[in-house]
Amino acid sequence: MKMNLNRLGRATALAVALMGVSATAATAAEVTLKSADGTVNLTGEFVSYNDEIYTIKTALGNLQVSASRVSCIGEDCPTFDTVSAQVTFAGSETVGLGLMPLLLSGYGSYLDAEASVINTDNEGEILVNLVGDEGFGDDIGSLLVNSTSSSKAFEALGNQTANIGMSSRRIKPAEARALRDGGAGNMVSPAQEHIVAVDSLVVITHPDNPINSISTEHLQDIYAGKIRDWSEIGGTPGPIKVINRQFTSGTRSVFESGVFGDKKYQPGVGQVVAANNNEMAALVNGDKNAIGYVGYAFQRGAKGLDLVNECGLLSSPDEFSAKTEEYALQRRLYLYNRADGLTEPVTDFIDFATSESADGMISKSGFISLGIKRRAQSLDSARARAMIETTTDPYEVGVMRDMLALMPIHDRLSSTFRFRQGSSKLDEKARLDMDRLIRFLELEPKGTSISLVGFTDSVGVFEANRSLSMDRSRQVAFDLKERANGRIDHINISTAGFGEMSPTGCNTSAKGQANNRRVEVWIETGTPS
Repeated sequence: MKMNLNRLGRATALAVALMGVSATAATAAEVTLKSADGTVNLTGEFVSYNDEIYTIKTALGNLQVSASRVSCIGEDCPTFDTVSAQVTFAGSETVGLGLMPLLLSGYGSYLDAEASVINTDNEGEILVNLVGDEGFGDDIGSLLVNSTSSSKAFEALGNQTANIGMSSRRIKPAEARALRDGGAGNMVSPAQEHIVAVDSLVVITHPDNPINSISTEHLQDIYAGKIRDWSEIGGTPGPIKVINRQFTSGTRSVFESGVFGDKKYQPGVGQVVAANNNEMAALVNGDKNAIGYVGYAFQRGAKGLDLVNECGLLSSPDEFSAKTEEYALQRRLYLYNRADGLTEPVTDFIDFATSESADGMISKSGFISLGIKRRAQSLDSARARAMIETTTDPYEVGVMRDMLALMPIHDRLSSTFRFRQGSSKLDEKARLDMDRLIRFLELEPKGTSISLVGFTDSVGVFEANRSLSMDRSRQVAFDLKERANGRIDHINISTAGFGEMSPTGCNTSAKGQANNRRVEVWIETGTPS
């Protein structure tokens, strides 16, 4: 079933069946219609609310705005009765405001339903009603999304005011233990923890700022208040206005972890705190001396900076780097559910959100889906040049040449398998990537060749690391064939290992080492996809 997204906000079934609405005001008074992303901010006399359309009187005449785009602020705004939704979401505003509106619309299309989306009178809350047969059938159900912070997701799951928690970071051990002790089950099991997308945090400045890249060391000093003027890092003289997020924000947690690592961090004085990604972007766009950070989908015209880590490796927040998780400020977007009290609507939505059927809407929302992409590996690429410029040991030069000989005849797929720390077991995202890789390879022609190429961190002896990388590539090959159960027998699979060559992170940190312990998937060039 398909849904016409242009009809969002027009269906009347939601207002009639689910809510009591005061459609007109007894006495005309000013109201404000405001969108969460800041693109709409209109003030005028309230006229009416019909068919999920607000009408207000302004100096330009009567203006009509869909309730799916704005919230109404003012005493004369229509009031909405409390709704008992079949599925309630709570947590990260990055997920709730950035991803969920289009993802829920895509879910409606998946069900052959029309989805009517409305902002309720509660800030950060949207209500979606699904009507079957493209809007001509019966009500399928309603879904309520309350967007606050990642921490609130786990509070809501704990007190059972939400069916699904939305988070822009992985659940913390203390949160998982508290939920387990409360009867919610094992929150990091595959049945309860679901990765739906990946995202890059982009460090942003005003579009007129001449700085194009910034080191993590300079970012540390700026956010700690040690660097206060742009001239100190080669920019135009002017006091740096630092924009940060509240302590409970999952976005802030990811930023601090990526920039400061294990270092203790005390924010500098005078920082402005933005309530959400949209406000962060608006503040940076409005001040030529500002700096901030937002999710990939929320840049809104601000200038994104490339990042240079402490090892001198430069990374850009592009789609492929995000999919391979090789960008310096990387995060996964999660949905969580309790083990008890699962309902069919909850299970159905999670199955949809983690499937290829959701990829289009995830991309349209500005986030990065788990869908597989491929990229050529030329000898003049930044990766090849970095190896040539930094490898001097005669033995290692020989290994490098072996790798360079393979690169031009293989494209790299974005599927990248990483391992749990100190373990040969794949991490939680790797399991999803393997299932998607199997479905991808099923469609490739007979005789297609892929190579599973292993890498390690630099801890230990070079030759031992190379041997370990070979072992891990063979393990992934075994797991892939076993999981496929005959579905990719037409694919030729080989393995290779290059140890600590071509690091994607700094081997001086635990996070960088973990990023370097990986198995990549290379596919012969010229193979259709």
